[in-house]
Amino acid sequence: MFDVRAVPADGTVTLSVSGRIDSANAAEAEAAIGKALDGLTGGLVIDAEGLEYISSAGLRVILRLRKANPSLKIVNTSSEVYEIFDMTGFTEMMDISKAYRTVSIEGCEVIGEGANGKVYRIDPDTIVKVYKNHDALEEIHKERELARKAFVMGVPTAIPYDVVKVGDLYGSVFELLNAKSFAKLMIAEPEKTDEFARQSVEILKTMHSTVLKPGELPDKKAEAIVWAEFCRDYLPEEIGEKLVRLFREIPETFNMLHGDYHIKNIMRQNGENLLIDMDTLAMGHPVFEFAAIYLAYVGFSCINKNNVYEFLGIPYEQASEFWRATVKYYFGTDDDAVFEKIQNMSAVIGYARLLRRTVRKATESEDYKKRLLEHCRSELIRLVPAVDALSF
Repeated sequence: MFDVRAVPADGTVTLSVSGRIDSANAAEAEAAIGKALDGLTGGLVIDAEGLEYISSAGLRVILRLRKANPSLKIVNTSSEVYEIFDMTGFTEMMDISKAYRTVSIEGCEVIGEGANGKVYRIDPDTIVKVYKNHDALEEIHKERELARKAFVMGVPTAIPYDVVKVGDLYGSVFELLNAKSFAKLMIAEPEKTDEFARQSVEILKTMHSTVLKPGELPDKKAEAIVWAEFCRDYLPEEIGEKLVRLFREIPETFNMLHGDYHIKNIMRQNGENLLIDMDTLAMGHPVFEFAAIYLAYVGFSCINKNNVYEFLGIPYEQASEFWRATVKYYFGTDDDAVFEKIQNMSAVIGYARLLRRTVRKATESEDYKKRLLEHCRSELIRLVPAVDALSF
């Protein structure tokens, strides 16, 4: 049985279909669609929520409908119907999207949070990253493709397998059976901080040893130069000019970068360590990664030492220890001079980013914002003259 109803609104006609379209009723279904659309104009959207099955005969009906309506979109398909469209190549020639199942996060444990979303454990096997942006579908699909790219290139990562609705937001679902973040593990076993840093660096080196082709991922250097140019107006002229020059002189490399690498984005599952939250993947010199890592463990807490506890759940002292151990294992030395050199480079890039973020962010209290801005400025004034290059 097949049924169809057309609803025009705001220059678009939504065609709600239900039942089946197969060889037995394709002609009747096409006639019913034509009758429903008679006299209506505008863009055409098929709402396929009620469509139970479509055969090759039904697909030919869709093809003829698309020929008459080149911008045709199909929405709310079931997984089964979407698979038919996907297997036959229809998803490549027109805009077709699945209906999203709804999940609840009420009472669920929060296991991570970043700039773009919050991660919840919804059952022992499954976590969901809920995006803060209400219109995040494009962002979600981008992250899925980035995760697949990293996985294929040998970076241990979890790949989202489903997109869901969480209230009026969207989320990506991952299967992570009994996985725990490094943050949770370090809270339980603070005496193993050095060992967790060593394991973190193993993944970091795997990622950085992955060399991409120009244009495969966003260029981190191009983004960072914007930070430096923004900061120029907040610094003495000579220091501002040197800051921009240092950023411009960072070598052009195509190493894969995570962009938000910290202990809440590293998960341990059955003895295997995996990365999550891949929407910030980029490429460039690893010094940009170290700047972000420095901010996560040290820089963001420069005014309030409780920031790192609120963000990662570990005290500032443990976070600082983890930062130092990260440098030690990545560069294979515990030499104080090497650590100071890497920290100064990371701080210059990190505080340039943080200064711009502080100026542009409207949610900080005015007093805190003023103090943070002055700290970033004073650190750049102190460090930039002492740094000859921002690369290792």
